[in-house]
Amino acid sequence: MRTDDGTAPPGGIGGPGSGRGPGSGPGSGPGREGADPGPGRDESGTGAAAGGAESARTAGAAPSGPGTASDVPLGNILRSRGYLALLLFSAVLGAPIAFLSFLFVTLQHEIQHAVWTELPQAVGYSEPPWWWPLPALLLAGLILAPIVTRFPGGGGHRPVDGLGGPPLGPEALPGVVLAALATLPLGVVLGPEAPLMALGSGLALLALRAVRSAAHPKAGLVLAMSGSTTAISTIFGGPLVAVVMIVEAAGLAGSQLFVLLLPCLLASGVGALVFTGFGQWTGLSTGALSLPSVPPDATPDAGDFLWGVPAAVVIAVIVFHAHRLGSVTAVWTRTRTGPRTVVCAVAVGVLISAYALVTGRSPAEAALSGQATLGVLAADPGAWPVAALLALVVCKGLAWGIALGALRGGPIFPAVLLGAAMGVASSGLPGLGVTAGLALGVVTATAVVTRLPVTSAVLAALLLGPDAANQMPLVAVCSVVGFVTVQVLEGIGTSAGKTERQTGKAGKGTGAEPAAG
Repeated sequence: MRTDDGTAPPGGIGGPGSGRGPGSGPGSGPGREGADPGPGRDESGTGAAAGGAESARTAGAAPSGPGTASDVPLGNILRSRGYLALLLFSAVLGAPIAFLSFLFVTLQHEIQHAVWTELPQAVGYSEPPWWWPLPALLLAGLILAPIVTRFPGGGGHRPVDGLGGPPLGPEALPGVVLAALATLPLGVVLGPEAPLMALGSGLALLALRAVRSAAHPKAGLVLAMSGSTTAISTIFGGPLVAVVMIVEAAGLAGSQLFVLLLPCLLASGVGALVFTGFGQWTGLSTGALSLPSVPPDATPDAGDFLWGVPAAVVIAVIVFHAHRLGSVTAVWTRTRTGPRTVVCAVAVGVLISAYALVTGRSPAEAALSGQATLGVLAADPGAWPVAALLALVVCKGLAWGIALGALRGGPIFPAVLLGAAMGVASSGLPGLGVTAGLALGVVTATAVVTRLPVTSAVLAALLLGPDAANQMPLVAVCSVVGFVTVQVLEGIGTSAGKTERQTGKAGKGTGAEPAAG
């Protein structure tokens, strides 16, 4: 399908149908080959980013004429009454969506703290015992199975498909919220970013429906993307990473980019006041993704690049294949979805418990999204033996792969921890520092799972804080290395699949039979 200017609609944040990654993103629709749209989903396969830009042109009442969309001057669009109303509505929605997202994230953190800290202490354990994930993940699977099979929207998009697809409507909100709040705190190895984006877009569409029941349907796509951007800014610590993600994922040219970007930036910027504070009000704290402490900084040297670039390739290969496991799981759970969802949840619990048994450490380190563990790892990497880091990569990586195809949540945060663990584990190589290892691991894994190298570099820079300036050369290089590596791996897989299909067709055409014995 193509947009009205003759260009292909942009893929989502890493969507497999978009060529941007192993399944993520607002532009990757569930209508792709082999996907199960699920109840209440749009099967068009077009993403919010592409539809959002087109809808903004429509909503903005841009001058009509024989020219294509790229012929319309940006100034004409920005001065149109419809588009000004769209901007105003985005600004009005920013703060309420940000506040409700704050309540969502806060409630999730409270439930998570109760499950992994308060409850074990209440039954006599200083920390969760090794077997703790087994009943927790069994319960998560039992809760999620009826949501996936019976609720509108199926509890949200599969995380192996990334952060989106077409925005889920307001009718899908109950399933999305219930699935996230009831299962993510129980130890599901996924992040809250996808449910947050679904929450933001659903609330924006609900508000638009309440104000104008006859609003242009495509105008809602821009507002849905604005709501998603505002909501995900809650955990990214501000609008910068979220808006850069939208810009890079949209891949639009000329005025289309600004038509989509401005409502997203305006809504998320206004919404950020809920967390930064305003005047005498100090704002609300959400526990956004950040590293309170990082290893001592050092300027990059030859060793960082000589070891860092090969390490980035290895990290990219591992994260890519862990993500591929999610595709296998998604195919397996397409039939008998309910019971197989429970089986996958239990398998995740077994892997988390295996990590605790092998290392003698808390299973909470391998469970959940990994945001808290990432902070602990960055603050004191020397407290982690290399064997423990490798066990974390194996157990959490496999658990993450299974969860991607069967459970509900976001794919990014666990990948960031996996990359950080592999980067710190490789920092013992001669000449490769701990800070450099942490930086290259974070940016490489993020680039692999999102297929957005610029967004990955910005996120890594924000995580590293004051140390980012010296590490930016390595961050930029490894972001590109990770992105290129995963594109090569995708190309190899595509070529192998074509060859296998062609061989099968040739065999049928000649009547060839396999040799006996």
